[in-house]
This record gives sequence, C-alpha cells and structure tokens, in this order.
Amino acid sequence: MDYKNLLAEIKRTALKAGALELEHYNAGTSVMEKKDGSPVTIADQEAELMILKDLVALTPDIPIVAEEEAAAGNIPDISGGLFWLVDPLDGTKEFVRRSGDFTVNIALMRDFEPVLGVIYTPVADELYGGYGNEYADLTIGKETRQIQVRNVPDEGLTVVASHSHSAMEDLERYLTGQKIAGTTFRGSSLKFCQVACGEADIYPRLAPTCEWDIAAGHAIVAGAGGQLHCLDGSPMRYGKAEDGFLNPFFVVKS
Repeated sequence: MDYKNLLAEIKRTALKAGALELEHYNAGTSVMEKKDGSPVTIADQEAELMILKDLVALTPDIPIVAEEEAAAGNIPDISGGLFWLVDPLDGTKEFVRRSGDFTVNIALMRDFEPVLGVIYTPVADELYGGYGNEYADLTIGKETRQIQVRNVPDEGLTVVASHSHSAMEDLERYLTGQKIAGTTFRGSSLKFCQVACGEADIYPRLAPTCEWDIAAGHAIVAGAGGQLHCLDGSPMRYGKAEDGFLNPFFVVKS
C-alpha cells in the first residue's frame, strides 16, 4: 500500500470535512444527545457522511468504523484487521463551547494497528499526518514540514492534559517522582499533536476514550518517533468491537 499517496488523499478529505464543520461552527448549531448521553451536532453527522463517501470511493473494499455509525449500531466486519477508524468531529464539547479545540480524525488500521493517520483542526487550519512509524508532518497554509518528538529537556517534562477530563489528582499521582517543567491543557486529539511536534513530552490519559478518538493521533505520534502504550506497558489493542471500542487508560510519550 502506497501510504504517501494515500496520506495526501486523506488530507484532502479531512480538509473538506473541516471546512463543512467550520461553516456550522461559525453559524451556530443545535446540540442533540446520543443514547450514551454524549453530545452530537449536525456538523458531526454531515462531516461523517462526507468522509464515508470519500473513503468508499477511494478504498471500496476496506470497511469503515465511524463514531456516529457505530452509535447507530452499524458496525462492519473488521475481523481481517484492515479497516478505517473515523471520528468526524473529535471534541464536540469544545465545538459547542466554541473553544476551537476540535478536530477531524481519520486513521487506517492494518493488523489492528494504526498505520496512517490524519488530524485536522479547522479553526487553526493545522493539518497533521503520519504513517508507517517513519514519517509525520504538519501543514499550515501552503507550508508543510516534517515533525518529530523531542528529547526530554533538562528542566523536565512538559505534560499535556485534557480540558474536559483533567482529573488533576489522578494525573499528579501518576506523575509522582518525575521532574515536571509544566502542564498545558488542550482539547480533543490536539494533545497527540503537541507531543508529535515536540511541544510536549507526555500525555497520560486517565479517562475513557474510544478507538476512533486516538487511532489517528497514535499513527501521527508513531510516525514522529513517539509511542503510545497502556498504563501497564502493554500495546494498545484495537478492534475491540465486543467492548464498544472502549480503550483502557494509556500514556503517550516522546
């Protein structure tokens, strides 16, 4: 599979979905509630339909697991380990709060591992991509540059944590004994991007996530030379349809 060319195609899809979301973001949109109590907007739904149409045209034989489709009970057979994971609008709460920290997330899984990922943040117009544990980049406007994780500075770790699930006591407990230079807070999958860009060193996730929330970020961090693993050190397992695609807690490191 030609990941380089595929990455370019998926970036185009993410840009289109992000432009649609930005229209709703600027105009304002009503918020609905899904069965699990989480929020959803027409922007989530329309962006997902757009992404699904593009992916079906591009790779008709690869099944797609998408957040809103999964919420409706539409889950394809992914037993072969090759499938797409799509979160059309990661950070719906941030979208509704108008913080700007929401993203389009698209990831390709192979043998149940993320091998390609794209994250686009429409408000900041930042487009991240990565593949194959070997390459990651950031595009702002017409300029694209390769990105890499950094070595931890002498002054200590920069921690990035979630706006919505900061759980500071748990975070402080997890980081006990480590030299910390500072902590920043971001919404959605932008926390992965900060590690991949060398702007942060560690992102402990001590709150629930689903696979479509993290797969694209995992691929980009891996492409930039970083790592993601469960808190016990084991690799993250994907394709957990029997568990509702829920993840155990994990940590992202440079």
